[in-house]
Amino acid sequence: PGLLLLTSFLLHMKAGRASPARLLCDTRLIHKYIGEAKDMEKRASQCQALPPLTCPMVLPLVDFSLKQWKAKTNETKRREILCELALLVGAATGAQAEVTQECAGRQLSLLQRHANSFLLLLQTFGWEATPQEPGCSPRSMEHAQLAGIFLTYRQLVQGKLRFFFHDLAKDTCE
Repeated sequence: PGLLLLTSFLLHMKAGRASPARLLCDTRLIHKYIGEAKDMEKRASQCQALPPLTCPMVLPLVDFSLKQWKAKTNETKRREILCELALLVGAATGAQAEVTQECAGRQLSLLQRHANSFLLLLQTFGWEATPQEPGCSPRSMEHAQLAGIFLTYRQLVQGKLRFFFHDLAKDTCE
């Protein structure tokens, strides 16, 4: 599914500029990914009781003020989301190394694929920065519960990513 997202976006890019076209204008796509994030979170919560992680994972704090968000440029929003996605992928990778339960491991693997797809997608917009740029240090907090990774991913997709795509669509769609 993640590769499909990236492929779909790349196929619908306008030539000469890295701006999304028709696909960005179809809000059903982001709602599909919000639904999938909710499903991953639900399925992970239905796995057998998981012990706390022995090494707490650092997760980005993805809450935001809509007023402050609207005041940012699309490039600033993109960089912020890239940093948070990179931190989230790192946490999921670290947790996956610790989790031995197949059920939770499957959901973590799915989350990693989706988050990596969003990382690649946002990098293709190519305004200027990469997630490893200096100053890429999102607000964060340590979590020892696996559920925190799924919650953070869902909140990021449901919040900043949805609003970011909405903002891009306003500039792109008629």
